[in-house]
Amino acid sequence: MRKFLAISIFLMIALMLTACSETVNEQSKMEIKNNEDSFKPSKEILVAYFSCTGKTKNLAEIAANVLDADIFEIKPKVPYTKEDLDIHNDNSRSTVEMKYDVKTRPEIVDKVPGFKYYKTIVLAYPIWWNDAPRIIDTFIESYDFSDKTVIPICTSGKSDIVTSENFLKTLTPNSTKWIDGKRFDVNDSPDEVKTWLESKMPQ
Repeated sequence: MRKFLAISIFLMIALMLTACSETVNEQSKMEIKNNEDSFKPSKEILVAYFSCTGKTKNLAEIAANVLDADIFEIKPKVPYTKEDLDIHNDNSRSTVEMKYDVKTRPEIVDKVPGFKYYKTIVLAYPIWWNDAPRIIDTFIESYDFSDKTVIPICTSGKSDIVTSENFLKTLTPNSTKWIDGKRFDVNDSPDEVKTWLESKMPQ
């Protein structure tokens, strides 16, 4: 009888702890959401980028410096390994995402604080299989782009940006203004990036 009573008490405590944990988790999520909504950045331009090899990161940093903009790295919850990026392997993660599982949406680690306050988003990404990596789809679908201006820029060996930007446009509301983007080569100078970006900024 005592053993049964002890087990019952243990189970009740376990259930109470589980309920408390769930409540705390929900409160934490709510606090994060409130912080995202309440934070107001001092700048109106955000450079958001995804980079695995560092090439797009370098381009994004140049863009942020030129425009005096905030910068945000789009980090996957599960980082991409060198093997994941093997375009010659039909079973590599990037190949599967780009060719066979096009609706996949890799999870992103962080959220952009105060995203709704930014008016212009410079979106920087590499080209994978002639398109933007699926994590860029995740990023766009995670926010409301209504009435924002988006300027896409990319890095690639030779593929242009047209296919990727045409698809990304379909993920945003009609009120989103897209500026025709540009592919930059690793040999392009910061001055070239600066000249092009400044010519595209909303007046």
